[in-house]
Amino acid sequence: MIDNLPKAELHVHLEGTLEPEMMLKLARRNKVSLPYETVEDVRRAYEFDCLQDFLDLYYLGMSVLVTEQDFFDLTWAYLTRVHSDRLTHVELFFDPQPHMDRNVAFETVVEGITRALEAGAKEFGISSKLIMCIVRHLPEEHAFTALECAKKHKEHIYGIGLDSTERGIPPATFARVFKAAREEGFVPVAHVGEEGTSENVKEALDLLKIERVDHGNHALDDPSLVSRLAHQKTPLTMCPLSNWRLKVIPDLTQSPVKKALDEGLLVTINSDDPSYFGGYINDNYRAVQKNLNLSEKDVIQLAKNSFAGSFLSDPEKQAQLDKIDRQVGTLQKTMG
Repeated sequence: MIDNLPKAELHVHLEGTLEPEMMLKLARRNKVSLPYETVEDVRRAYEFDCLQDFLDLYYLGMSVLVTEQDFFDLTWAYLTRVHSDRLTHVELFFDPQPHMDRNVAFETVVEGITRALEAGAKEFGISSKLIMCIVRHLPEEHAFTALECAKKHKEHIYGIGLDSTERGIPPATFARVFKAAREEGFVPVAHVGEEGTSENVKEALDLLKIERVDHGNHALDDPSLVSRLAHQKTPLTMCPLSNWRLKVIPDLTQSPVKKALDEGLLVTINSDDPSYFGGYINDNYRAVQKNLNLSEKDVIQLAKNSFAGSFLSDPEKQAQLDKIDRQVGTLQKTMG
């Protein structure tokens, strides 16, 4: 069922799909020095005690991305991989600020990504929306610079997000830039409630006016917030393998996905940074199905939620939901 259901991915960072083989290949191509000689060296570095451990490697890895072709190749590799997982829609994060800090032009990043997304739509039928993330550890004026660049590419960039470590950096820090982004028509989302408390989730909803909660684990700590999210049908983009590998949860049996489903929340399953966390979209589905003992009904609901929580138009959502129903019918007949 998992392998064959159409599904969307709403929380995946392009730079987090950089596999060790491509990291080393691009490093050689662009003459970038890395502290690794082999793929095995890179994989040995993939042991994290917290989010910051991961981020240190994440930003080092992205240093190999220099040219438009690099960004095309990375995006194309992701699309090729998830096509086999029956992904039919992706809402892709990218982090332009660290690239700009390395004197890689904003246009270089966007043009490489969008060229691949357009090719993926033609070749695989995967629709997409691109979301520019602001990184929390850089100052607000840096975020405004990125926003000015994004304004020139509205035909390609749908939304604005907020990522990197939550610790000591509340959502209010970026209230002004999110207000400016909303006024320009960018749809706002934010990573909150992963390291941070339910208060961060409420602050992002109230001050940043986000339309989707990325992660949101600790939203479940506050019954009144759970009721609000359920009533407003605010999507949560949870990332099980990421949570486990970053020690947000002690093991996958403690993933909040099932609890969120039972609370009637619009929870979705996503891979976050699949190269670093050991699994793409279907790997995450299989992990929660096994460790949370999800039923067939739960799995189907999660696939449907992935489209219901997307930024597709209502007719586009309905078309995808109809595909799921048809596929479920076919699979149930095949399985007896």
